[in-house]
Amino acid sequence: MDFLNEISLIAPCGMNCGVCMAYLREKKKCPGCRELDINKRISCINCRIKNCESFPIDAPGFCFECEKFPCDKLKRLDKRYRAKYNMSMVENLESIKTYGLEQFFANEKIRWTCSKCGGTICVHKGYCYSCGEPLCKRI
Repeated sequence: MDFLNEISLIAPCGMNCGVCMAYLREKKKCPGCRELDINKRISCINCRIKNCESFPIDAPGFCFECEKFPCDKLKRLDKRYRAKYNMSMVENLESIKTYGLEQFFANEKIRWTCSKCGGTICVHKGYCYSCGEPLCKRI
């Protein structure tokens, strides 16, 4: 799971693009939030968080660096992802801020690696993109 070691796959909002269904799909694979807008859905291109005026365009920063963190946009996204996918953008960002990217990547590898085949579990689909094994709930 080398993709988990790529800072370019961690969006400003804390999303790990490496476990996103758009990144994992075979056709028209999304390159991730920080990359060029080729093959991205229009909603991703126009993302209000990625395009936030408070976000420094020339630096690969994160929302936790903003004085408004967590802003209303991020709170809404976080609430939706907590409810639908059992994942929190705010928790991801707090983990990066507190423990650093290296530890965040290590935790993500544990969380999103299929125990059956070692493939990647999709946050949106809840199963491994390699073998179809469902995400098993960890305690």
